[in-house]
Amino acid sequence: MIKWADIIFFRKHGVCPRWFCFTFDNGLRRLVQNPDRIIRPYVGEGDTVLDVGPGIGYFTIPMARRVGSGGRVIAADIQESMLRGIVRRAERAGVRGQIELYLSRPDEIYSGEPVDFILSFWMAHEVPRLDRFFRQLRAALKPAARFLLAEPKLHVSRTQFDGEIAAAQKAGLALLERPAISLSHGALFGSGRVGTSGRFPADQREESPVSRKEH
Repeated sequence: MIKWADIIFFRKHGVCPRWFCFTFDNGLRRLVQNPDRIIRPYVGEGDTVLDVGPGIGYFTIPMARRVGSGGRVIAADIQESMLRGIVRRAERAGVRGQIELYLSRPDEIYSGEPVDFILSFWMAHEVPRLDRFFRQLRAALKPAARFLLAEPKLHVSRTQFDGEIAAAQKAGLALLERPAISLSHGALFGSGRVGTSGRFPADQREESPVSRKEH
C-alpha cells in the first residue's frame, strides 16, 4: 500500500534528487532552522570543514563565510548537479574562493586531507552502508575535530537514529552529546582517539567547476 508520507518526504527512494531541494532549501527554512546558529559552536575562522551531502549549499555558504579567507569548506556529494548549484550560489554570495568541490563515489564519500569539522545534515539515511560511511568520516577527522550528525524527524524515527549512532560508535566515533536541533535528531561525535575529549577548541584548530577533487 502506498504511504503518501513516503512520497512527500521522498522516503525509500535513495538519494534525494536535485529538483527536490526547493522543498527544504529556501528562505522559510531559516525561520525555524538557522544555519549560522547551528554551526556557530563548531566552525571558526581558518578551519577546514567537510560538508557531506550538502545539497545546494544551505550550510556550505554560511560555513564558508565563517571560516573566512584563511579557511575552506569542502562540499562532498555524489551528484554533480548539486555541486554545480553550490558554485552558482557561492559566486553570488562572494565565497566561491573558500569552497572546494569534491565529487564523491557511491563507495567513497571522501578520502582527502583531515578536517577540523564534519557536517552530515539530513543525508545519512540515504547511505546504503553506514558502517563504511562512518569509518571514512572518522578517518577524515583530525584528532580534536568534531562531527555533527543530524537527521530529519519527519523522515527518520528515533529508533532509526539510535541505530545510526550505534553504527557510528562501532566505527570508532565517540558520542559527546545530543544537541537540540529544530526538526531534527542530533548527535555530536569526537574522533574517538586518545586525548580528544572536552570542549571543541574553536580558537586552536589546526576549471570545470566539478572534478574528482575540486568538482
